[in-house]
Amino acid sequence: MRAHRSGGQAPPIRLTLIRYRPRTGPHEHRIVVPRPPLRHTTLSDPLEGWGYLVGDHDGLSRLAALFAFAAFSRHTVVHVPLRRSVPRPYAPGVPVDLVLAHHSLGLGPSAWPELRRRSVHGTPLTVRTDERRTAAHAAAWRERCGHRDAPDRLRPAVHAHTLFLFGSRDVFAAAGGELEHAAGFGPHHTRAAEGLDALVASLTPLLAPDGSRSRTELDIGFRARPPHRHFRPPGRPPASRRHPPAASP
Repeated sequence: MRAHRSGGQAPPIRLTLIRYRPRTGPHEHRIVVPRPPLRHTTLSDPLEGWGYLVGDHDGLSRLAALFAFAAFSRHTVVHVPLRRSVPRPYAPGVPVDLVLAHHSLGLGPSAWPELRRRSVHGTPLTVRTDERRTAAHAAAWRERCGHRDAPDRLRPAVHAHTLFLFGSRDVFAAAGGELEHAAGFGPHHTRAAEGLDALVASLTPLLAPDGSRSRTELDIGFRARPPHRHFRPPGRPPASRRHPPAASP
C-alpha cells in the first residue's frame, strides 16, 4: 500500500480471514471473508447515483489491507460483507456488499449467489500485507495511468446487492493506497471530532469509464466510531491529561 501523503510508510497489517473453497462442477473456488466483520463501514451502490464508502479507522485500514491482499492473490475472491454494518445517520443510496476479483479469474457476477450459498465450511486464515511491494506497484500504476482512458482500471458491476470491482495487481494496489490515506488522514479531519462524515479520498479516478457522459463515482469518507464523545484526534492527549491554562498575571 502507498505511504501516507504526510510522510512515512504504514506498518504491515495482520489480516484474520475465513477461507472457503466452494465447488461448482469440476471447479474449486477460493473465497476469503474478513473476520470479524467491518461493523462500522458502509458502502452505497455507485451505479445507482453516488457511490460512497465510509468507515472508521479500523474499517478503512482493514479494507486497504484487503485490497493489497487482492492485488497479489489473483486466484482468490475477496468478499467483504457490508450491508449488515451498523447503520449511519447519513447513508445515501442503496447499501451493497463488496467483492474484489482479478479480471483473469473470469468470475461472472451472475455466478456469485451460488458461490455464496456453497461457502458454508470455512477455515481460519491469517495473512500479512507487504507494504513495500504494494507501494511499489501502486506507484507503477500511477505513473502508467495518468490519463482517463488508460486501460488498467477497476471495472465495476453490481449484482445481487453486491458491488464487484474487477481489476489487476497494480490498480488494486493503488486503490489500497487511497484507502490507507483515508484511514490515516481521516482522524485528523476537523469534522471527525464532531462525529460527522469527512470526505477524504476517492476511487473515482481508478474506475474504468463506462462510455456515458457522467462518470461513475466512488468516494471514500471517514467517520469516527461512536460514541463520538470518546473520539480525539491523533496526537491530542485525553482531556484528563491536559494541563489547565496558566492563570493570567
